[in-house]
Amino acid sequence: MQLYFAPLSCSMATRITLYELGLEAEFHQVGLMNKQLVADGSDYLAINPKGQVPALRTDDGDILTEGPAILQYVADLDPDHRMAPAAGTIGRAKLHQWLNYIATEIHKAVFYFMFNPASPPEAKAFARDKLLPARYDFLSRHMEGRDYLLDQFSVADAYLATSLNWAAPAGVDLAQWPVLKAWHERILTRPAVARAFAEELALR
Repeated sequence: MQLYFAPLSCSMATRITLYELGLEAEFHQVGLMNKQLVADGSDYLAINPKGQVPALRTDDGDILTEGPAILQYVADLDPDHRMAPAAGTIGRAKLHQWLNYIATEIHKAVFYFMFNPASPPEAKAFARDKLLPARYDFLSRHMEGRDYLLDQFSVADAYLATSLNWAAPAGVDLAQWPVLKAWHERILTRPAVARAFAEELALR
C-alpha cells in the first residue's frame, strides 16, 4: 500500500490506523499548495485529480480517496482488531455516523474555513466562535464517562484525535471542554497515535 499524506492533516488518521494494525505502507508526502509530491516534484493530480489527501494506492493498484472510505478499507484488512465493526451491523452504522459527523460538521464545516487562506476573517471567526462550540459541546456530552466514540478504539477515534490536534493552531483552547481535552491528552499517549503525531510533527 502507498499512502499519500500531508503532515498533521486528516490523512494522519490513516497513518494511525496502519500503526494500530501493524500494517506496512509506503508514505508519500504531498505539497498541498503546489499539488506535487515532495520527494520528486511529480504531479499529485495525476494520482488524485481532487488534489486532496489522503489517497491510498492499494496492493492491487486501485486508488482510493476520501478519508472515511480509506479508514474503513484499511480497518477491514485486519478485522480481528475491530477498528471497524463488521459490515451490516448496527456498530458499523454507528461508525459511519461518527465518521460522517467528524468529516462534515467538524472538518469541513469548521476547520476547512479556518485554515483556508482564501477564507475572509469573518468566515474564520464564524466557524471558530459560532459553529465549533456547539459541535464540541455535542462531542463532550457523548464522551462523558466513555473511553471511545464506540465500544472500543476505532478509526473514528483516530479521526477525532487528528481533528482535535487542529484546535490549538486554530486558536481554540480545548480547556473550555475538559472532557474533550482529557480524552485528547489520553489518546495521544497511545503508542500508534504518539508515533504518528511525532513523525508528522517532525515534517512540518
